[in-house]
Amino acid sequence: MAEGKYHAWFECFAGCGERYPLNEVVYNCRKCGSLLQVEHDMEQLKKKTARQWIDLFHKRKHGNQWPYGGGVWSKKEWVLPTVENDNIVSMYEGESNLFWADRLGRELGISDLWIKLCGNSHTGSFKDLGMTVLVSAVKQMIAEGKNIRAVACASTGDTSAALAAYCAAAGITPVVFLPKNKVSVEQLIQPIANGALVISLKTDFDGCMKLVREITKNEEIYLANSMNSLRIEGQKTVGIEIVQQFDWIPPDVVVIPGGNLGNVSALGKGFLMMEELGLIKKRPMLVVAQARNANPLYLAYRKGWKNYRPVKAKTTLASAIQIGDPVSVQKAVKTLEQFNGIVEEASEKELVEAAVAADRTGMYTCPHTGVALAAMFKLAKRGVIKKADRVVVISTAHGLKFSDFKYKYHLNKLPFKSDNPNMPVETEPKLPAIMRAIDRHLKKKR
Repeated sequence: MAEGKYHAWFECFAGCGERYPLNEVVYNCRKCGSLLQVEHDMEQLKKKTARQWIDLFHKRKHGNQWPYGGGVWSKKEWVLPTVENDNIVSMYEGESNLFWADRLGRELGISDLWIKLCGNSHTGSFKDLGMTVLVSAVKQMIAEGKNIRAVACASTGDTSAALAAYCAAAGITPVVFLPKNKVSVEQLIQPIANGALVISLKTDFDGCMKLVREITKNEEIYLANSMNSLRIEGQKTVGIEIVQQFDWIPPDVVVIPGGNLGNVSALGKGFLMMEELGLIKKRPMLVVAQARNANPLYLAYRKGWKNYRPVKAKTTLASAIQIGDPVSVQKAVKTLEQFNGIVEEASEKELVEAAVAADRTGMYTCPHTGVALAAMFKLAKRGVIKKADRVVVISTAHGLKFSDFKYKYHLNKLPFKSDNPNMPVETEPKLPAIMRAIDRHLKKKR
């Protein structure tokens, strides 16, 4: 059953006062054109004390009572209280590892460095957190009689994988728009394997996004991109989960890679909700990291947010954030202003070398996490991030989706010289030859 005493609705982000029920097919304010956001009846939520919410979330954690055992739906009342439990489409997403990057932190002089491994999820990225909410809402709408024939998204690879998997589980048709030859093979095969209609377009992500917005003007095809604020409700649980993993003490700094920019506003929303309901007393500083080849938010930040303009995104190894015209930019700017936020950029060499440095301490990072790590390295070097700060870097996808860039790095086949290539050593299958190879390797490490 739906949580009857808790309520949520769509509301105009710009503040013009327009409201719509969550089961209405609407993505922008019909009065002023602004993006929408999901608002909750906070007064009703405040009838539980902070301690009661903490105890409830702890009781549900890793439990087997449907659907509360996962990281998103354990916070159902804060996420989508109006959906019936029978219509929830969940793969127990969330509850990903908060990895203590002890060795990497010591190399940087940061003793309290953590990596939130959101890629340790069903389809290998944080997009699962938002997609479980959106597809559950669609399943509920269909059950209520809405004629939704398909759900569509534009994608740089991870959104399409999540949409295809959750729609497959729900028995709903997914349609994904991908820029041709601009996603990894691992990302491409995921929606194909899950039975999605994959439309490959000779354009970039921004071009795909424009087309999917036109297609979804037909209300029988529902829009699944992050401009649909239902996605944000699931993604905001990352911040809540981090605080829960730290025994309800927020970190000092959170660094996140930024592309379409829904994730930073989602993070902020989770922290603000915890603050209003009394679960935390302070806010972390939020840092958005962008690839230099797709950095419209960084350029606007450097100008004090004046005269924001989209850019034509250039090719970057961080392909999932190769976005020059992010739809959630206004939400991101507001969030950064609320959290004393910073935007930093990383060049192609910086993002790759940062990923390699992390890999050499036991991780296996995607290039987007490399962007976040490179930004963090710069801020630590400048003293913006202090040695005593508790720092969390959001790793948005699993490195196994992006092994090609690592392979080319170690082959020295990227456009720049690799600082630490490490390819297999070929030798004869004889013990003396093998021992010589081991000795040479050990001498290099001294």
